[in-house]
Amino acid sequence: MQAKWNVMKTKHSLEAADVKAILAAAEAEAVSNGWAVTIAVVDEGGHLLGMLRLDGASASTAHMAPAKALTSIMGRRESGFYEEMICNGRVSMLSAPAMGALLEGGVPIVVDGDFVGAVGVSGVKSDQDAQIAKAGIAAIL
Repeated sequence: MQAKWNVMKTKHSLEAADVKAILAAAEAEAVSNGWAVTIAVVDEGGHLLGMLRLDGASASTAHMAPAKALTSIMGRRESGFYEEMICNGRVSMLSAPAMGALLEGGVPIVVDGDFVGAVGVSGVKSDQDAQIAKAGIAAIL
């Protein structure tokens, strides 16, 4: 009898060149608007691949940006989803384990249905953080 083997799926992943392109495009978006932010890129496991703290960005943003990216990739959705849940009364989300920052500004990177990482931005209004993250992701999609 012949063994039946499952076919393994090939999964996309971020490479160093992708991280550089994301950071450069996100930086360009922030600079063009005069925004001092920190931009972080994580892989599918939430591990930091790259980070850029622009001149004038506060020290706290260097902690918040990777945390927003972590929240986004762990939940496989924009981190603003959780902020909205909390603002609408679901405060129990504040105690959710393995979440970094439950604030808008973390955006997952999805390639052909694969969640390959996320970008987190901190330093300006939450919707502006998300705008910068999306500009960075657009550079590789």
